Amino acid sequence: MSTNYQLKRADFIFKDENDWEEVLKNNINRPPNELINELISSELKGRGGAGFPTGLKWKISAEEVNDVKYVICNADEGEPGTFKDREILSKVPFKVLTAIAICGHVIGAKIGFIYLRGEYFFLQTELNKAINEFEYYCREINFDFSIKIFMGSGAYICGEETALFESMEGKRGEPRNKPPFPSSFGYMGKPTVINNVETLAHTYTIFKYGSKRFYDLGVQYSRGSKLFSVSGDTPKPGIYELELGMSLADFVDEFGDDDTKAVQVGGASGFLVPRKRFNETNIGFQGKLVGISLPTGGSMMLFNSSRSMFNVLDNYLNFFAEESCGQCTPCRVGCQQLLRGIKAVKRGEKNAQYLDKMLKLAETMQFTAKCGLGQSVANSFSSIVENFREEMIY
Repeated sequence: MSTNYQLKRADFIFKDENDWEEVLKNNINRPPNELINELISSELKGRGGAGFPTGLKWKISAEEVNDVKYVICNADEGEPGTFKDREILSKVPFKVLTAIAICGHVIGAKIGFIYLRGEYFFLQTELNKAINEFEYYCREINFDFSIKIFMGSGAYICGEETALFESMEGKRGEPRNKPPFPSSFGYMGKPTVINNVETLAHTYTIFKYGSKRFYDLGVQYSRGSKLFSVSGDTPKPGIYELELGMSLADFVDEFGDDDTKAVQVGGASGFLVPRKRFNETNIGFQGKLVGISLPTGGSMMLFNSSRSMFNVLDNYLNFFAEESCGQCTPCRVGCQQLLRGIKAVKRGEKNAQYLDKMLKLAETMQFTAKCGLGQSVANSFSSIVENFREEMIY
């Protein structure tokens, strides 16, 4: 191994769902503050990629004074290269339903929603069966809570939480300005806790086994395990639960094909890391405390030397240009200009120095775009252009 960290597998997400009734009953009889403290001490951070502390999010909503509150599970899994949440919902749905209900108990909500990606319509029938069984048990134990599925329409932008709210309210799916934040002003203008599927599944683990068992996994600032969707040039494609804190070199040792030249960490909106930086790059939320640390929503795409990084970037930019909601100029115009720019350089219509102008445009988008879509375009664009410049030209 390239570091003293040994890549360690975990096995919490896809097992031990059979006692969900006991987990639910035990935890809705616990004081909300006790459950919040359990989450805070676990140091669980959101598994959607942003890494906001889950316990703090629940705490803020719990402290809001309002008769109506909501819990929403963000199952709009639209990031290219990510395919883990659909497996959670199909294999262990009661973990997610239980976590939604416990969150409702903590913050004082009576209803929860699962915002399901439009392309996951095939999950709806079985998920509704699980919800019916879950709600029947809730009535048996006199717990007033219901869960409904809201189907998305396949818009990538609706994975952004405020655009998701707009969609649920019957409006065009476009991001809102922040603040106010969802914890105080979310769906229908009410305090709302919104977590993604995997984050909720991890809260089930914490409420079942206690915070220490989760905290003992991973490393400082990156506690717990994480599901990774592994795809691309790999002999081991699939979904793996691993402890956070690994170096990218360790990851490639395990999943690469001995010719890995780059790894896209976090999907199209993440960073492409070249081979020369595998050892110094870690997967987690440590920031710059240990080399370079990159968070990820789960997508890990490996590329070997047979891949053209120009084609990879061209694919990403076509995706962003198609999925931009068009609300703000930096994203709406910027995505189109970046796409046209790399094509012009590749055809020889623009010289190589034009790439530097586009890097400045990407940086401008990062600081001026309204939401994470436009802001994150610079991640993949800059990391590919800077590390594989020759492939953009020849």
